[in-house]
Amino acid sequence: MATAYILYNPLSGNGDCLENARNLEVYIDDDVTYVDITRIKSYPVFINVLEPDDYLILAGGDGTLNRFVNGTADISIQQEILYFPTGTGNDFACDLRRTAYTNPFPINEFITHLPTVEVKGKTYRFLNAVGFGIDGYCCQVGDELRKQPDKKVNYTLIAVKGLLGKFNPRNAKITVDGVEHTYHKVWIAPTLNGRYYGGGMMAAPEQNRLSEERTLSLMVFHGAGRLRTLCIFPGIFNGTHVKHKKQVDILTGYEIRVEFDRPTPLQIDGETVLDVMTYVARTHLY
Repeated sequence: MATAYILYNPLSGNGDCLENARNLEVYIDDDVTYVDITRIKSYPVFINVLEPDDYLILAGGDGTLNRFVNGTADISIQQEILYFPTGTGNDFACDLRRTAYTNPFPINEFITHLPTVEVKGKTYRFLNAVGFGIDGYCCQVGDELRKQPDKKVNYTLIAVKGLLGKFNPRNAKITVDGVEHTYHKVWIAPTLNGRYYGGGMMAAPEQNRLSEERTLSLMVFHGAGRLRTLCIFPGIFNGTHVKHKKQVDILTGYEIRVEFDRPTPLQIDGETVLDVMTYVARTHLY
């Protein structure tokens, strides 16, 4: 009999990922083994013990997926991989028009040939986006709040406070496939593999992660003052922000380099990297 290995992240959501994952047992007729993904020390060793008809179910959010795709970057996995979204943002699931706690669905085709991002001398794969600007700032503040007992993280509130004065925009030099662009007062400059990131923001409405070209989209929100930015910003949750041509540019390409004039927090599928000046995102075709 095949075994369903449910890889859960105890840090996902509100810490109740394992409890939610146990609900899957009513849909599974095979043997079930639960694996804490944060305790896997060697993915090659773990994958090597699987039988051909075994399969994996990843239970968690975008951070769980990011951990998995980077941990298995150099491994060819023959078994079927399914995803059970139980995170707080679930941008990957949203991009595929799935909802939280939907029945597990196969994702093998979506986690191969992923784009990479080079940050501070290290290279990571990413599923959804690399966020640079106020989104990275929000992740930094959120991480700090989680360390404090009884502190709830509200990213929308953090973003509003940032727009009103906590975060200062940067100047940026952006190079897309060798073509250089200069921007002033950049609030946000994410590179996206899918349409969504940051817990439901549709930053690049036309981006298709499985397009034939496999290009990436860079969204640059720039040039506006705090109040104007605050008025436009909510549109990012339904994609209407792109109508503001003077403040929002969408650039597409195979290699995207973003350079800020000051150190800024950056996030990769929700995982924070501090004090970043430059990142370079590339598709697997570059």
